[in-house]
Amino acid sequence: MKLELPRGMRDIESEDLAGINLVRDRFFETARLFNFRMMEPSPLEMLSTLEAKSGASISNEIYAFKDKGNRDVALRFDLTIGLSRYIVSRRDLKMPAKIAAFAGVFRYDEPQAGRYRYFHQWDIEVYGPFSQESDAEIIEFVSVFFKKLGLPVSIQVNDRQLVEEFIRSRLGITDEQKVLEMFRAVDKVPKKGAQGVIAEYKDAIDPAKLQKLIDFSNTRGNVRQVAEKADVEGLQGWQKLTGLMDSLATRKVEAEINSGIVRGLDYYSGMVFEVFEASGEGGALVGGGRYDRLTEAFGRKDIGATGAAGGIERIVMALQKHGIVETSAEPLVYVAYATDEIKNKAIEIASVLRNSNIRTDHDMLGRALRKQMDDASTKDAAFVIIVAPSELAENKVTIKSMKEGKESKHNISNLVGDIRNFLKT
Repeated sequence: MKLELPRGMRDIESEDLAGINLVRDRFFETARLFNFRMMEPSPLEMLSTLEAKSGASISNEIYAFKDKGNRDVALRFDLTIGLSRYIVSRRDLKMPAKIAAFAGVFRYDEPQAGRYRYFHQWDIEVYGPFSQESDAEIIEFVSVFFKKLGLPVSIQVNDRQLVEEFIRSRLGITDEQKVLEMFRAVDKVPKKGAQGVIAEYKDAIDPAKLQKLIDFSNTRGNVRQVAEKADVEGLQGWQKLTGLMDSLATRKVEAEINSGIVRGLDYYSGMVFEVFEASGEGGALVGGGRYDRLTEAFGRKDIGATGAAGGIERIVMALQKHGIVETSAEPLVYVAYATDEIKNKAIEIASVLRNSNIRTDHDMLGRALRKQMDDASTKDAAFVIIVAPSELAENKVTIKSMKEGKESKHNISNLVGDIRNFLKT
């Protein structure tokens, strides 16, 4: 029998898992600081729920199937939809509700380097308020999170209302479908280039008007710089965006306006933002915005919603590139024994160290002392405790530094404290 995984799946090995755990720990820490409530939405949803967000065509991009009760179900492809379903169904919850989640998701995308069909996401949402302060809260959370990771990033903010007003008032396009097509077109520019997008939409959108929108989308900078470059004066969306930038400045969050950030999903209804490595290399690490249309589609016009999601594996790759991820946070102590007769004493010592919260390993194969020392070296142990008959008769053991090669004898009754002192140096 050939043992293989389905296409697009992988086993997550210890090095990658260490990065995922680092991101998870910093995310949980930030969620606690901002008083977000942690939860995990169901991994299995009714297909109709997912289609409410993304349309019937979404079934081609996800794992959808009939269960044994002949119901159309699907694996979650993000966390936003499950969290939103949960919130709108809980009329007993007090608003605002600040929710955070960290979990795996499934997408039936074409596998690529660093992109698999199962991956991890973190997600934060603020439900209830329609105010800009909840938008700013989301962006500040993301800023603090990346500071805790030690990864320099660029936060780029826009407002879809501003872009829509520009399309309607400056370009004279009022048809709803045409407006949405303009959004989809400008969202493709970073990947396909301006000329490629104009060629793709030449039969659907006036090329001259699309070129004006693309020129507008290339405007970036602070409030003053964008106001000088782009025709935004008098637009209500511009007033909203400047108000958001003022709130971010109060929170000491560094961000810039990028008029090309529109996010491809049609349910976004206001502020949108993306986060990139400060170097500008690679795709977005985080994306988010205001999506009141989603909670409305679920039957709750009274609930506003704003949030963000980050791809964990992509963030881990950025951390690895900057040398931030460590495979192990704590040094290892290895307990070795010279003869089989004192093996149980070595195991007892290892257990005492573990119960004292010291990372410890020992031989389980009954190997000779020399082979145990080789095993300790292979496992990158910082110190080896050698249990030998002559020292044990005096209630002592030998501690060897694997880095320096120095050895010293220690009383077993003081071993935990002595090892802790060694680990601090």
